[in-house]
Amino acid sequence: MAKKQENFTLLGGSIVMAQSLYNPTSDAVWLAAFAPKGAKTVLDVGVGTGGVSLCLLHHEPDAQITGIDISEEMLEACKKNAELNNKNIKLLNEDIFKWSTPEVFDLVITNPPFFFGTPAEHNAHHNVDIERWVKRSVARVKPNGYFCTIIDPFVMSKVMPILYNKHMGEVQILPLFSKQCYAERVLIRARKASKSGTTLFKGAAMNNEQILRRGLTVGAMLAAQDVL
Repeated sequence: MAKKQENFTLLGGSIVMAQSLYNPTSDAVWLAAFAPKGAKTVLDVGVGTGGVSLCLLHHEPDAQITGIDISEEMLEACKKNAELNNKNIKLLNEDIFKWSTPEVFDLVITNPPFFFGTPAEHNAHHNVDIERWVKRSVARVKPNGYFCTIIDPFVMSKVMPILYNKHMGEVQILPLFSKQCYAERVLIRARKASKSGTTLFKGAAMNNEQILRRGLTVGAMLAAQDVL
């Protein structure tokens, strides 16, 4: 992620982001790249400053994205970033734990706050109940729609049972590695009401140039067998 004055870029300069209290990492790029193709309506839970949504719009420019976040500061930053990139993201100041809506989406995507410790300065969710977060997110997925997330492997034991209990099938799992011998992140995608089983992909390097800078999707990367 190259920095330039008060801004920095994602996807090799394709997306411009303003420096703020929270700046998206490679997690956002990977998550957007792992999303299924063709989703028309998308809910980004915990949209933050818009990293995931803007990367997703790079892959799916016609997608209609709704982003929710409990933090007004985050939403203001996201609005600014959307304007910087001439993109439209519908933003709602909502708490996923309290939000009441009948609306469902083709894709619900989330980079959840799976970390614990001192509350963040940006007033976003922190030390959250990850199981409840996933349940509430999955509830907003249309039948045959998708849920997509990136998490720390430490919380996989909490996330996976929820997906299976909520009748999510066609589960795809891709571990991401840095220089360590263990996965640092795990990408998970699942489809509501599908009866297909689980696919565990061979791990990929987190610093993969094809994903982070050239803007390939994970599907294109796997097709090219550009994995560890």
